[in-house]
Amino acid sequence: MTDDRIVFHYAPQSRAFAVRVLLEELAVPYDLDVRDIRAGDQLRPDYLAVNPLGKVPAISHRGEVVTEQAAVALYLADLFPTAGLAPAFNDPKRAPYLRWMVFYGSSFEPALVDHAMQRPPLPRSTAPYADHASVVALVNAQVERCAPYWLGERFSAADVLWGTALAWVTGFGIFEKTPAVAAYIERITSRPAWRKAQADEAALIAARDAAVG
Repeated sequence: MTDDRIVFHYAPQSRAFAVRVLLEELAVPYDLDVRDIRAGDQLRPDYLAVNPLGKVPAISHRGEVVTEQAAVALYLADLFPTAGLAPAFNDPKRAPYLRWMVFYGSSFEPALVDHAMQRPPLPRSTAPYADHASVVALVNAQVERCAPYWLGERFSAADVLWGTALAWVTGFGIFEKTPAVAAYIERITSRPAWRKAQADEAALIAARDAAVG
């Protein structure tokens, strides 16, 4: 294994699934480092040396480490520009692309988790995402505009991130699956890369559960 080969630090049934889908969309080789978060594998010293927070996803590449789901997706999509999953630096779509990639982790997920956990809302002036209702309304408005993808006609890494996110939060019942949201999720999850990643994850889960049993 050389420094130029991507090592993908991954755990089944985690947020890392979006990166697995993205790697399938990119159709690039990588080495898979599987962690069983139920067994606390992500808290072992060898992985804490990769990410001291003990979170997945992460990738190791060329002697460096990238953590945080959106950062990993941004890095990979830019690393393989011929796949066409990231707007180029001089493309006007680059601006909304960066906005929405970062908005997921900085506002969308925190707002939904805080609301689902029934945490007291912070004053709007100090909350990092304003308020839950505003975040939900903004995302729903964006889904309504998808024609058919997050940035318009062209599929991008933003669709991998947001398609996965919306499938996840609607599956847990913490975001309403409106007809527009359901249609968008279907467009993304019906793609061959998603189905390949889903089948591979199911095989990993089955092997893990069989070993435990």
